[in-house]
Amino acid sequence: MGWLFYTDRRVKSYADEKAEIMRLCTFYSDVRRTELLKTCKFGSTWYAAVKVTNLDGTPVEDRTYTPDDDGSITFAAVFLTRYDDGCWGYKDMEESAGPVESRAPLSILNLLSKIKDPDSYSHAWRQRCREWASIPDYEEGDKIKLAAPVTLTDGSTCQIVTATHYRRGRQKRRCYSIEETGGLVRLSKAALAGSELLSSAKGEASPVLAEYLAGQRG
Repeated sequence: MGWLFYTDRRVKSYADEKAEIMRLCTFYSDVRRTELLKTCKFGSTWYAAVKVTNLDGTPVEDRTYTPDDDGSITFAAVFLTRYDDGCWGYKDMEESAGPVESRAPLSILNLLSKIKDPDSYSHAWRQRCREWASIPDYEEGDKIKLAAPVTLTDGSTCQIVTATHYRRGRQKRRCYSIEETGGLVRLSKAALAGSELLSSAKGEASPVLAEYLAGQRG
């Protein structure tokens, strides 16, 4: 399926987008009910867990998914979205169609029905999502060794960095201090895949607290 744009421009905000995703994932027929269980947005992509239930209580027959104990199946839907000249548009795919975007959180993956074929597109997509979800979310002061050296714009490389931040106006933005030079670098979450925590900020005393205690002892 290609892109569909709303030329009436009724979708203008995050809340509008979420409401439209819910509408698209919710419908009834004479024999089935389809409902949205959970959705979230990462970047410009929405991920949704969609549940299908037969109204007569019989198990839903499907080639990809094994029915749950109540006979229903729950699959993931991926909605690519963008604005074009103020008009919101989307392109939707089921997980079994092999979408490239694969950053659905565990909260959605844990709702999905089991897959019959371990070699299916769905299985590979879910695995990519889990690998993405497993990338650590480091805290301020954590010292990290990247899985492989990262090449910077000046041609140099870095591999050991410390999580820190810089400010742009009132916004606090994550960056990393390079071990060798002390310079700052922005790293994508993908760059942190396979990284190793060398030392945790939680295990070290706060420098502000240490200074205060030194003053008390003096």
